[in-house]
Amino acid sequence: MSSPPPAARTLGLLGGMSWESSAHYYRRLNKLIRQRLGASHSAPLILWSADFEIISGLQRADDWESLGEILAAAARGLESSGAGALLICANTMHRVADPVQAAVSIPLLHLAGVTAEAVRAAGFRRIGLLGTRFTMEADFYRDRLRAAGLEVTVPDAPTRAEVHRIIFAELVRGRREASSRLLLLEEIGRLHERGAEAVVLGCTEFGLLVSQNDTIVPLFDTTELHCRAAARWMLGE
Repeated sequence: MSSPPPAARTLGLLGGMSWESSAHYYRRLNKLIRQRLGASHSAPLILWSADFEIISGLQRADDWESLGEILAAAARGLESSGAGALLICANTMHRVADPVQAAVSIPLLHLAGVTAEAVRAAGFRRIGLLGTRFTMEADFYRDRLRAAGLEVTVPDAPTRAEVHRIIFAELVRGRREASSRLLLLEEIGRLHERGAEAVVLGCTEFGLLVSQNDTIVPLFDTTELHCRAAARWMLGE
């Protein structure tokens, strides 16, 4: 009797924050599973996608309790639909990772935890961090990196504000401006000059604008790292 074909486990995606990066998650996860299993295999995924205007409005209002409730309810829905693990397809929304995890009995694959593991495995200890102002300024993300023994440097206040603007005014709306790409690359260089051995691209849209081919400074694309970790979980590794 022939053995059944290999199959991946079902993953739940909390997406739409923004859908530009969630679409990248969807494509990348499917490509990774096809690369590993071959033939016409694809990733078994269940996607919940938010209206980002609502999400971003609550972020601006600093109403993280409501945001946690929204994602927790969505996570319960994904679990009841058959997901065996969850991804929050956004860096900033990991600020509510704890209430999301508490709402379900399946694991949440934490993006900052995956990133910290990759940085340490590469032998780096001093890193620069780029992301939304929430990610760069609040403790929820930096503390996760520091708990792994990493020293974290962020840009100065004016640059943090401009990077935040680029994300919300351009990248989440599908715009890719050459001037913004140049600013990010210049800031990567400045962080390196300030002692960062590598730079974490702590916004899921950044990989749509810059890549390792653009700089000699080692970059850690959190979206790619998250997708690879998720693919390993799906394959039971």
